Amino acid sequence: MHPQTTSDRAAFSIAEVIARTGLGRDKVYGLIRDGQLVARKVGRRTLVVSSDLEKFLTSLPVIGRAA
Repeated sequence: MHPQTTSDRAAFSIAEVIARTGLGRDKVYGLIRDGQLVARKVGRRTLVVSSDLEKFLTSLPVIGRAA
């Protein structure tokens, strides 16, 4: 079995976002609250669409590279 990449799934629960990014629960909800990470609601569930998670991750600053 191969490890899943972000594009293997249409959307992720908050727990899955936490597991994939290593960020804490409060940080993930803070990013959502601040509009930096887009989330969607389905009933009581909060989901992050795969493409939105990818956009968020690629928008983060790159370190260790000359400007």
